[in-house]
Amino acid sequence: MTAQPPKPYSYYVVSNPSPASEGGLTVLFAGISQTKPGHKPGPKVVDYYLLHHVLSGKGTYSCLGNTYELGPGDSFLIEPDQLVNYMADVEDPWHYRWVAFRGERAEPLLRSVGLSSESPVVRTGRRRRISALFHQVLQAFQGRGAAANLKASGCLLLLLAEYAQALEPLQKTGTPAEASGTKEIVQRAIQYLSTQYADPLSIGMMAESLGYNRAYLSTLFKRHTGITPVAFLARLRLDRARHLLRERSELTVEQIASSVGIQDPLYFSKQFKRMYGTSPTEYRRAFLRRHP
Repeated sequence: MTAQPPKPYSYYVVSNPSPASEGGLTVLFAGISQTKPGHKPGPKVVDYYLLHHVLSGKGTYSCLGNTYELGPGDSFLIEPDQLVNYMADVEDPWHYRWVAFRGERAEPLLRSVGLSSESPVVRTGRRRRISALFHQVLQAFQGRGAAANLKASGCLLLLLAEYAQALEPLQKTGTPAEASGTKEIVQRAIQYLSTQYADPLSIGMMAESLGYNRAYLSTLFKRHTGITPVAFLARLRLDRARHLLRERSELTVEQIASSVGIQDPLYFSKQFKRMYGTSPTEYRRAFLRRHP
């Protein structure tokens, strides 16, 4: 067999010309490289999130004691301050793109997708959309236009949506990422309840919205939190009501009940007293006496 000639080494990176935060998310830079055989940039840590996408070739990625064999169509996540190691194959070194980002929204977004150090790999096959979005981030920075930052942030969100779609079947079947996948499911449920508590929602509605069987979701939720989704929602609503009773003295008890998703003021008062041992009105009076 005739030996294949070595692939020419290349490396290119471009930074965000105006890296202001866009809604709590900042794309820092993007790049592309045809690595050298055995290229090994680690072990190391970084202080930002870094996503790689393999275009061709092979390599390995190691994180938290696990090693992943990666090839064309695979992506992997590096989280801030996490010791990692990745190495290109000696005979068929990988050609990959990458994008770096940070911000307060980065972690919750990644968790909602199903990506973390515990589950850092997405296998997307040869979806051209993935590579194209990486390339569009790089192009936006090359153009150095006023909208470069917005374009890059938009591409990153679309990229995460593609990953969420690719990971969804794995999370629903529970394999092969069952341990980390169930945690993300519960986090998504908590996020849903935490943002929708003021609406007349039901656990059935939540389960349908997230795409899971109600009984299955309730079982996972209680296993990870110690309480049922119904109990969690009740506590969430009453805790928010307690805050409004303290901070919004102009609101009536009926208005506060409605503001936290409970339309029956009498039922609200009974539940509040059961939880805190006092009625909403007396709770407010006691607070105002202590904080005139």
